[in-house]
Amino acid sequence: MELRHVEHVHLAHQVIRENRFLAALVVLGVLRLIAGAVLPLSADEAYYWLWSRHPAAGYFDHPPAIAWLIRVGTLVFGQTAFGVRIVGILSSFLATWFVWQSAVLLLKDKQAGPRAALLFNLTLMVTVEMLAATPDTPQILTASALLWALAKVAVTGNGRWWLAVGIAAGLGLLSKYSTLFLGAGVLIWLLASPAPRRWLVSPWPYLGAAVAGVLFLPNIAWNAAHDWATFAFQFGRIAGNHITLKYLGEFAGAQALLATPFILVLGVMGLSAARRRDQSRALIACLIWPSIVYFAVHALHDRVQGNWPCYLYPALIIAALDAVTRTDWTGWRRPLAKWSAKLAIPVAAVLLVVGYAQALLGVVPMGRKDPLARLLAVGMPEVVAELGSLKTAGRAEVILTTDYASTAWFAFYSSYPVASLGEDERWPNTVPLEASAYQRPALYITEERRDLHALVATAFAEVTPVARIDRKRHGIAIAHYIVYRVRGPKSPSLGRMP
Repeated sequence: MELRHVEHVHLAHQVIRENRFLAALVVLGVLRLIAGAVLPLSADEAYYWLWSRHPAAGYFDHPPAIAWLIRVGTLVFGQTAFGVRIVGILSSFLATWFVWQSAVLLLKDKQAGPRAALLFNLTLMVTVEMLAATPDTPQILTASALLWALAKVAVTGNGRWWLAVGIAAGLGLLSKYSTLFLGAGVLIWLLASPAPRRWLVSPWPYLGAAVAGVLFLPNIAWNAAHDWATFAFQFGRIAGNHITLKYLGEFAGAQALLATPFILVLGVMGLSAARRRDQSRALIACLIWPSIVYFAVHALHDRVQGNWPCYLYPALIIAALDAVTRTDWTGWRRPLAKWSAKLAIPVAAVLLVVGYAQALLGVVPMGRKDPLARLLAVGMPEVVAELGSLKTAGRAEVILTTDYASTAWFAFYSSYPVASLGEDERWPNTVPLEASAYQRPALYITEERRDLHALVATAFAEVTPVARIDRKRHGIAIAHYIVYRVRGPKSPSLGRMP
């Protein structure tokens, strides 16, 4: 009787914990929706919105998935920040489900699901990248789906799940090319871990690879028709001509912040304990290590952007949860795992609240040193209003820009015709703007630190400074813009109007 009572108490505590996890997930989801509607777009988000206005199988910087998602959202909700972001935000809920199910399958513990889902959503990486409409958004979703499909392969032994692996991989490649590293991880898993090796003599993995190739084929065809522009841009980053150690520490520090410190510690501990004879844990390690090796090598000659490893986070979270639940830690690892497990959620929650508070409210007035205000179009409507007054007073027609960030922001936040000069390669799906468009004066606007009026002067006979506009938050300048009056085109076609 006493044993049964203890079991009931344990079950009740388990239900309470799961309900708390679910409540926290609901709160995080609501916050993401509110932030998606309220926060102004980043320049990159506005840039990808411009892509979505010209649907294609490829673009200069990245494959097309993010443009397709934005296209769907804006068709429903219009030219709004919420419209740009909503499909990506909804995909974060689906990615959470994939992580939940993957944790249950790989760790063989139903309680692991809600814990993994919560840890996943508490990382700043997932909070930012599944809120902002960037190529990272569909890549995280497809990486989560890939992990789930591979977990199904590992646990069920049913070869048909390789087709789901192929679908996730193909869609991942249409999101970002770094999905190739996950493919390399799958191959290493098949070769290095004894249990999955039998699949090498089965047709299923090869059928999955064929499915991925067919899905990726439209982007290959687009690149073939556009001088392999995206391949050249992305794979050109691999080369380096000098060795330095300064970026390694920067990369580690960025991941400690984006994963949050104790979740990263637990993830590293989980990876370090993986054994190749345990195919579930070996799968997690194999998916992560190829990318880590590449990023470490890349950091020896160039900066690794903090968001690049975003697609590793579904697997990293399960490695972290594995470290929490293991009971075989010895020596200094035992207290490290214990205290990291205790601190992971509260520390991540505090960092998340601070990030949302600064992004939404600007609680700490930092002016030009505020990275979130500079990243987002805070104060842009006021800049657009001042620019409109100058446009009316000077009887100007076209707004001219020389960097994609300004092009995208002014195109999104104004109703003015905006033309980009000097970055034609970014707009391969548009046509050049004829000189007849400059029969009336144009206004060239640029952020002070990106001023290329000398370039504009090579294309126009007259380039005269007329105003300075500050982009502000709480009355403090975030960025300074210079406006020039431009007349007299020297060429029959100048720039593109994306």
